[in-house]
Amino acid sequence: MSFPALKEAQGRLDAKRDEVHAIFNEAGPELDLSKVKSVSGVSDAKGVASHIRALNDEMGDLQKEVDDLMAVQKAVEDSTKSVDRRENGSENGDQAGPPQLKTAGQLFVESESYKKLYSYEGIGRKSRNGSLIGPESMLDVELKTVMSTGAGWAPQAVRTDVVIPSAQRPVQVTDLIPSLSTTQTSVVFMEETTFTNSAAETLESVQGTPGTYPESALAFTERTSAVRKVTTFLPVTDEQLEDIPGAQQYLDSRLPFMVQQRLDGQIVSGDGTSPNLRGMVNVVGISTQARGTDASPDAILKAIVKVRVTGRAVPSAVLIHSTDWQNIRLLKDANGNYIWGSPSTAGPEQIWGLPVAQTETLTAGTALVADLLRYTALYTRRGLNVQVSNSHSTFFVEGKQAVRADVRVAFVVYRPAAICTVTGL
Repeated sequence: MSFPALKEAQGRLDAKRDEVHAIFNEAGPELDLSKVKSVSGVSDAKGVASHIRALNDEMGDLQKEVDDLMAVQKAVEDSTKSVDRRENGSENGDQAGPPQLKTAGQLFVESESYKKLYSYEGIGRKSRNGSLIGPESMLDVELKTVMSTGAGWAPQAVRTDVVIPSAQRPVQVTDLIPSLSTTQTSVVFMEETTFTNSAAETLESVQGTPGTYPESALAFTERTSAVRKVTTFLPVTDEQLEDIPGAQQYLDSRLPFMVQQRLDGQIVSGDGTSPNLRGMVNVVGISTQARGTDASPDAILKAIVKVRVTGRAVPSAVLIHSTDWQNIRLLKDANGNYIWGSPSTAGPEQIWGLPVAQTETLTAGTALVADLLRYTALYTRRGLNVQVSNSHSTFFVEGKQAVRADVRVAFVVYRPAAICTVTGL
């Protein structure tokens, strides 16, 4: 059956397709749209791309129109065939046409079980366990294998790109230390180790009585802090780096964190034995304040005073283990009121006017008061560096890569007495 409207719509759709095809041919194999000159009113690649998008939208509309007209034509043809069959008697049991096959749904609806379900035959029939069942339970269809997630399709579970890192100690101290740079393998500085101040009031020199100036003395000792390297590496297969989106980026952030976390601990408690840095608690000459019978806040104040009096420094921070800070935050007065603020508020993260830095780089029971801003420094020889190579061991023939990260730094404590530990908290 000829359907003019469908033929006309199909012709317009084919014309649009031919126009797009001609543009792509003109652009060449590299699809260089700047070569296209056949589009009227357009002189650049951007305009050609816009024209192609417009043609694509038009083809989408025309395709929908063609689909709709084809559906109309199909309906007309089916209706005509149905009328012909009825007029020829094929729907009244005659054999004028081919037999009409019934669908599984039609067979099911015409079954005796389905008829019983909706005719309510057998309402009140008992089940095997003796209980009465309703019409919805009387469907007696013989089923062999139930199509379920076990015997059919298992539901698809697509993994997201979210990766939750394990719980690790964050970097807690490094940011409190002034950061400098060096081009040397060691940081060398002079420490004033002798200071004799003989300054005194002196009379004017007169005939026979000289006004002699008292002599003072200064002496210096050279101090050295070697640059140390903190490193790590992780073996990974070529396939992991190639096939897992974001794997390289994840390792590029996770390995540097490992290095920074280790450096953070070295700044506080490194033992100084090569290749370790010497951390603040192991520097010779720092002060110590035992808590004894004092309350923890009192012992911390005494350490602050030692830094001021003995170290002649101005403390800038108090480093304390989280559980020790918890005990201070829970202190109450005689009336049961929290000294460090109500639990309904965040409370001050400071003690005796100094900011508190909670860190697990310290052993529980020990706090540290220090003038970090003026008398400590972290010199960087080479910053955090991440590299990937297959030259390690037999990795080349095993299809593996070594992802490594490192940093080269020197940690300096200029004045040990500007640091005081508090023990026994």
